[in-house]
Amino acid sequence: MQVAVFHRASRCLAVSRRVTVRPLRHDVGVDSAREESAATEPVRLTAWVHGLVQGVGFRWWTRSRALELGLVGKATNLADGRVEVVAEGPRDACERLLAALRSGQTPGRVDHVAQRWSEPKGNLTGFVER
Repeated sequence: MQVAVFHRASRCLAVSRRVTVRPLRHDVGVDSAREESAATEPVRLTAWVHGLVQGVGFRWWTRSRALELGLVGKATNLADGRVEVVAEGPRDACERLLAALRSGQTPGRVDHVAQRWSEPKGNLTGFVER
């Protein structure tokens, strides 16, 4: 882009190639900011763990992983042999807990994990085994 410059002292007009002007892009980094925001947004994870997961220390193990990740919630034995895990906290931490539940490194045997994501209720403190 050429910029016209008027010099008062010489009363002449000089053309100079000085600066290339580009419009500001306000959307630079927006996607990464959105991803970071999504990763830290609070969520509620409800997971139902199927398999041999009762009477083997699974709830205790789940509680330990959740507390390491800074989550609050509960792990409850259900009458049909499943364990229900409810956890609230940042999305990335809940996703890491879900990955741990599916990792094959749990006590007992996990055959399947079903999950539901929802808005956090905010009524949980600590992480309890029930």
